[in-house]
Order: sequence, then C-alpha cells, then structure tokens
Amino acid sequence: MHKPLLVTEFLDRARDHYGDEEAVVATTGERYSYEELGERADGFAAALQDRGIEKGDRVAVLDPNTHYHLEAAFGAMQAGAVHTPLNYRLTPDDFSYILEDAGVDAIYADYDFAEKIEAIRDEVPTETFITNDAAAVDGDWESFDEIVDNGGEYDRPEMSEDEIITINYTSGTTGDPKGVCRTHRAETIHAYLTTVHQEISDDDVYLWTLPMFHVNGWGHIYAVTGMGAKHICTRGVEAEEIFEAVQTEDVSYMCGAPTVLNMLIDYYDEHEPETTGNNDVRIATAGAAPPEATIRTVEEEFGWYLKHVYGATETGPLITTSDARRFFEDDSSDRFRVKKRQGFGYLGTEIRVVDEDGNDVPRDDETIGEVVVRGNQVMEKYWNKPEATEEAFNDRAEGYYHLGDLATVDENGMISIQDRKKDIIISGGENISSIELEDTLFEHEAVNDVAVIPAPDDEWGETPKAFVVPANGDPEDPPVSAEELTEFTRENLANYKTVRRIEYVEDLPTTATGKVQKFELREQEWEDEDRMVGEG
Repeated sequence: MHKPLLVTEFLDRARDHYGDEEAVVATTGERYSYEELGERADGFAAALQDRGIEKGDRVAVLDPNTHYHLEAAFGAMQAGAVHTPLNYRLTPDDFSYILEDAGVDAIYADYDFAEKIEAIRDEVPTETFITNDAAAVDGDWESFDEIVDNGGEYDRPEMSEDEIITINYTSGTTGDPKGVCRTHRAETIHAYLTTVHQEISDDDVYLWTLPMFHVNGWGHIYAVTGMGAKHICTRGVEAEEIFEAVQTEDVSYMCGAPTVLNMLIDYYDEHEPETTGNNDVRIATAGAAPPEATIRTVEEEFGWYLKHVYGATETGPLITTSDARRFFEDDSSDRFRVKKRQGFGYLGTEIRVVDEDGNDVPRDDETIGEVVVRGNQVMEKYWNKPEATEEAFNDRAEGYYHLGDLATVDENGMISIQDRKKDIIISGGENISSIELEDTLFEHEAVNDVAVIPAPDDEWGETPKAFVVPANGDPEDPPVSAEELTEFTRENLANYKTVRRIEYVEDLPTTATGKVQKFELREQEWEDEDRMVGEG
C-alpha cells in the first residue's frame, strides 16, 4: 500500500490525538493547545489564500523561535505554499538576494527584524508583508494576529509527496546562498528518523535553543509536533534563561551547537544553577565535534545525556549519530571517545568515505576521504542551480551527495571528521563562505591580496582569519589597521561573519600557476590541533 508522505500530517496528527494538550509555551507567556495552534495555522493559511497565495508560491518566515514561526510555517504549508525560512542574522542585501532568487510572494517577519525587509521591499518581488507587531514596524505591514483572527476557512490543495515544500538557504562556497529544495517525502522521512534516533516521545518537553530557520530546526518543527510533545519557545539563547526553563518547564530535550554547550558550562561554573527539573535531560549537538571535556561536564556535572549528530542543510540535516550504546558503558570514560565521533548512518542512510576515485577508504581510522551520503532525507536539488546540483551529487561518487568534509572511518563504520574540502568556515554552527569574506575585504582600497581560512577558536570551534597583503606591500606598517578592517567587514556583512582575526603578510603562498595555497595557511594555524576542523 502506498500512502503519500505529507508534512501537513504532523500537525493533523497532533490535533487529532492531543488537541486539548499543551502544545506551545510562547515567549509572551501565552500557552496554546494543539487545537489552538492548529486554528491559528488555519487562519494564516486562509489569510495567505485571500491575498492570492497559491500552491507552489514561496512564503518566507523571518522569526526567532516564537510560536509565530510554527504557525506561519504550518499555515503556509497547509495552503500548499513553499516554506522558506530566513536566517535572521543576515543583512538586508542578503535578504534581497534570497527573496529575489526564490521569487518570494509573501513574508512574515518578526518585529525585531522587519526593518531589514522594509529597507529592501521595493527591490524584491514580495507583495504581502506581515508582522507580529505592526505598530512597532515602520512601513505598511499587516498584523499577524489580526489576519489570523479574520482568516476564515482555507482550501487545502491536493499535494504530492514529491513536490517541494521547503527551501532552506545555505551559504555557498561562491558566496551566493543556495536554496536547498526539500520535498514532502524528504522532510517526512527525516522527521521519522529524527524521532527514532533522538528518542522523541509525546511526553517530551522540547526547548528551542536551536534556530528554527536552521533547516526547519533540524526537522524538529515536524518531529516534536507530530509526536504531540511540547514546544518551549525562545527569543534568543541566554544561559540563565535556558537553565530557568529547564527547571520551571521540566524540559527533557534540546539541541545546541558546541558553542551553546560552552556558554552553559561557563554560566554553570560561575552560578551553579540547578540543571534539571522533574525530567531527565538529553541534548543533541552538531556543527563541530565537542571536546571530551565538554561532554564530560555536560554528562557528569549537569547530569544530562549528550547525543552527537552530524549532517548538512542539504542532507536533512541529520544523517549520522554517535549514540551507539553497545560500544560504551554509560559510566565508562570510553563513551567520550565514541561520542566525539560523528558516528554512523541513521536508519536507511548510506554513509561512505571515498577517495578521489570514488572508492571506499579502508576502515583503519587513518586514511582520509570525503564523506558522501545517500538517503531519503537528502535534498531534491538546489533552487535554479542545475550545475551546482549535478556537481554536488556526482563529483567523486555518482548519485551520492558530497558533503565536502574529509574524514576517517573506524572498524565499526563510525566516521570522524578531520578536515574540510570546501571553502566553508563553520563558526558556532553557522556556515560562512571564506570567498564571500575575501570578496568583501578586496573592496577595501588598502587590501592588495587576501586569503581567509578557518582558525581554531575555543568558544566558536573555528573563526575566520584573514591573511592580508597590504596595498603598500609593508606588513609592518600597513595603510589600514586590523581594527579598521574588522570594522569594515562588520559594516558590510552579517555580524556573525565579521573577520576579527587579521594577519598582515608580504605575500600569500601560491602554486606555479598563481593559485593561493590555503592549505599551507591552514596547516600553519592548526599545527597544534589534532585535526583541521574546529572543536567548539
């Protein structure tokens, strides 16, 4: 029997079986049941259709982790529109590119970020602008609550599991963001896999410390909702508020990059808060391998259970886990060695580490190859980028998505990331294109040449570092200070992309044909580290 896999069924199931149960604790204090959450999503779907939004149209969502994001996402998808979440850390120019590239027809933007859209609204194809506090926003914006209350009935169109339902934009190595297209089927299967491997159940209380815009919160907008668990919403990530929510709301599960773990550890060391409420706590981390000391503190001091997972926007994101309890005892220090690894594939997910000819490297935990993957949770394509799509799936191994990470694999098939093939820096869980940073620095008249690489950082795992050849050729007396160049990048890029480490050099290492050999610079920066990627 074949039954279409549709993302709308996650909220349908929750309403059907958990309609009277608490679904969402809002940042403003309101508490909504699943039936109330569903009614608000219905109202948003109806409002979109009243404004001409049809099946397949793109609807952008720019929001911190509030209940409005959940309502806008499910409302758009119920109307058959393509949910297009936006990274709220980006600049107006970034938003202009994405809204134009995706052909976004409508946008909901939180009042804290609407000004970034207002600044470029005349440059984009978007015609419908909605916010959660119209009085706090300049320009002509409609009120989310008012249109939801007046939304009436909506018509859910017939949908197919092979149709695109989300587009998630990710930083590309060329600097231009790429739209990752995901189907109903891919999103649904990924949510199923996340539910199994992250052990999500209906009595879970999930704290939103992971941005919902990050490939739909690692699929948790679907998995947590479908299981009828409870969402605790946030407007940011503050250590004190996280510990308080864990205690007062009896949080049982959350996600966070290693930088979040480090922030929690620093706060714990200084304030010694209570770390649990009435529920045991487990936390999933990804983005960089957490050091053993971090895992030890989280598990032995906090009393939480840590799950290390791995993936990319293009892969769902989650494709591997190191939560393999047959390979360690819960009270043994061996578990730290295992949990540092990215692990092996989720159910139904084929992970390989291949050499330049596409052959599997030996399971000796020494030979390095590129990680490639096949799985039902992997993206359909890049939006309007057929050549990039072709390369991503067929570079070394035909039919596999190539992650650009270089790894070893042990005798059990568990991978361990050692280096990165792409010109991507992953800082605090955010992808940053080194080429975009170089292009920005080249715009400064005092910069003659520049190469940007990831440098190790105790807080962020890795951070951008620029090697700059000054225009006057004198690294001892450059015509612009490092502080001024840092400020230049801050003014022209999203804040998290700011280049805070700058080293002036006479020249850059190059090949005989003049290509900059970044590998030499990376070896120099990482010579005291065990691997060439960050540990946050």
